[in-house]
Amino acid sequence: MILGLVDEAVSAGARQRKACEVVGVDPRTLQRWRAQGIGADGRAGPKQAPKNKLSAQERERILEVVNSPEHRDLCPKQIVPRLADQGEYLASESTLYRVLREEGQLKHREPSSPPTNRSRPEECVATAPGQVWSWDITYLRSPILGVFFYLYVVLDVWSRKIVGWSVHEAESGGHASAMIEAACAREGIGRDQLVLHSDNGGPMKGATLLTTLRALGVATSFSRPSVSNDNPYSESVFRTVKYRPQYPRKPFASLEAARTWVSWFIGWYNTEHRHSAIRFVTPGERHSGQDAEILAKRDAVYAAARERRPDRWTGNTRDWTPIESVVLNPALAEHAA
Repeated sequence: MILGLVDEAVSAGARQRKACEVVGVDPRTLQRWRAQGIGADGRAGPKQAPKNKLSAQERERILEVVNSPEHRDLCPKQIVPRLADQGEYLASESTLYRVLREEGQLKHREPSSPPTNRSRPEECVATAPGQVWSWDITYLRSPILGVFFYLYVVLDVWSRKIVGWSVHEAESGGHASAMIEAACAREGIGRDQLVLHSDNGGPMKGATLLTTLRALGVATSFSRPSVSNDNPYSESVFRTVKYRPQYPRKPFASLEAARTWVSWFIGWYNTEHRHSAIRFVTPGERHSGQDAEILAKRDAVYAAARERRPDRWTGNTRDWTPIESVVLNPALAEHAA
């Protein structure tokens, strides 16, 4: 940073010594930094202690107060207001936290477990159907207030096709196992071919389902607790379910009524719904490999339209190339790029 500023000033016609005076660096120091390959400000900063630094007596007083029987079980955010009510100000909350941290006294003291940092799920990349699936459960209203039917849906991430579904009166690992086992059989899923992603619910991590997945040779992937963004494709399809104009505004009259409506929705979603994330082809078309031909025809239509009226086109035609891969929970570096 400092080297860049000086070089910029010199290239603009300034003398190096004058430029160094402006940024407060001796020219010899600049030469040493350049030899060492340092581009930032390498100075250690002021050697004089700040004027508002806590004195030894003030520091001792802070430790005496926070460790007193009255305050030792309280955090600084609780201590500071209480002292203010008593007409005393020691320091700010941040200062109390800093002093406690420096003294090694900033520890988790609640009976509950301390908060833990959960790592992101590993990135899953799908380049064809049957490689990465996502599944989840959502509520459907029943005639009884507070009682629900449960819609299970498993989705192929690459094509967005719903490859398995069921509706039941309860959440159960057994129901999930039967649905996923049947979907694997229909889709011809072999061992060590598929990664199945889900959230951290009971049916998802229960022994019944995990045993079934191990027997099928299906790898598991789980979202972080309470992080819906880790399972975005399932969340998206549930939003589509409940925001369709045809979605009943009243509760489903029975379990069979719920299953009948969901059956219609699955047929519409897979064969009629043109999905925005896959170039507006249907999930069924992409799953079966028809999307390449459909998109090529669209590209030809656009190219012909541009040729007829080039004055109406200021750039390239719309991108109708097929999506080659879909990433579930992309790595942070690639996601930022």
